Amino acid sequence: MNILYSLMRLRSSLIALFIVNVLGTIYGYYWYKSQLIETPSWLRIVVPDSPTASLFFCFVLLLWIFRKQNGLIEALAYVSLVKYGIWAVAMNGAVLYIDGGLDKIAYMLIFSHGCMALQAILYAPMFKVKRWHLALASIWILQDLIFDYVFGTMPTYHMLGFYIDWIALFTFWLSIFVILIAYFQLIFKNRASI
Repeated sequence: MNILYSLMRLRSSLIALFIVNVLGTIYGYYWYKSQLIETPSWLRIVVPDSPTASLFFCFVLLLWIFRKQNGLIEALAYVSLVKYGIWAVAMNGAVLYIDGGLDKIAYMLIFSHGCMALQAILYAPMFKVKRWHLALASIWILQDLIFDYVFGTMPTYHMLGFYIDWIALFTFWLSIFVILIAYFQLIFKNRASI
C-alpha cells in the first residue's frame, strides 16, 4: 500500500489525474447542457452536482501540483465526490433494475462516478481538513437536497420519476452517511495518525 501511495503522490501522477478530471468535468457540464438551459438562471449554479464535485477536486490537484493545500476545497471535494459518485452509481443501477438494461453512456457514468468516489477515498490521507472545513462542506451537500427536491434541480431520470420521494429519502441518508465517513476518514483517522 505504501508503494501505491508513493506513486499516487508523484507530481506526474497528479498531473495525469488533473487532466483526466478536467476532461471529465468539461464533459459533465456538457452533459447537463439541456437541463441548464431549462433551469432559471438563479438556480443554474446548483444543477451540475457531479461536474462541480470533480471541479473541486481539480482545484485540489492543481494546488497539490504546486505543493499547496486548502482544507476547505479538500473537504468540499471529498464530500461531493463521494456523495455524487455513489448517488449516480445507485441511480443508474436503479434504472438498470427497472428497465432491465442501460445504454453505453449509462455504463460509462457508472464507471466514471465510481472512480470519483474512489479517488476521494484513496487521496483522503493527503487531505488537511479541519472540523470547520467539514462543517461548511456538510452544509454544502445538505443544502443541495433542498435545491434538488424542493426546487427540482436534480438530474432527470424520467423512468425514476415515480420514485422521487424514495430517491429524496435515499439521498438524505446518503448525505448523512458521507458526512460521517468524511469525519472518520478526514478528521478522526487523520488526527489519530499524527
